[in-house]
Amino acid sequence: MFLENTVNHTEQFGWIEVICGSMFSGKTEELIRRLKRAQFAKQRVEIFKPSVDTRYDDEEVVSHNENRIRSTPVPASSNIRLLANDVDVIGIDEAQFFDDEIVAVCNDLANRGIRVIVAGLDMDFKGKPFGPMPALMATAEYVTKVHAVCTRTGNLAHYSYRKAQSEDLVFLGETQEYEPLSRAAYYKAMKEHETHNKKESNNE
Repeated sequence: MFLENTVNHTEQFGWIEVICGSMFSGKTEELIRRLKRAQFAKQRVEIFKPSVDTRYDDEEVVSHNENRIRSTPVPASSNIRLLANDVDVIGIDEAQFFDDEIVAVCNDLANRGIRVIVAGLDMDFKGKPFGPMPALMATAEYVTKVHAVCTRTGNLAHYSYRKAQSEDLVFLGETQEYEPLSRAAYYKAMKEHETHNKKESNNE
């Protein structure tokens, strides 16, 4: 459960919150909601995203339903440490695309008394833990796992199935390239994909 209150008010502390799930599960939407609420409370907020993510906007963090907030694109996680000055809250979107140093960066910021809110995909299109996300989830005080709705069964989805024929790990896309699937639908789709590839290679 996500909590925000504390008992010992004399302790100066920060913490890490991770929002994770598949594509189309509302991760960025939830990140923006928390950040805008902090801004409304007159807290100093900074938002960062990887500079490779230019799907909706070069600079803003934008959710699938067009909710947006100003951000600073950075090429590496170490830039966040340098740019995070005089802030109460830091938001980081698409954390799975950052290098492994993002874990140390988030912990350093939290240890400096900053609330760090991180959003990212927990699994890649092959159903494997994605980049630094597992380590971020392990060191975070709060982890919120959000779910999409499976496009094939209507059940809860937590897999991001890639329809496009690319094997690149970093492959930015939308509904044309990806669809959220439940475990059963994802397993079935992967089996069908495997069978199709075998037939193709046999025909060559």
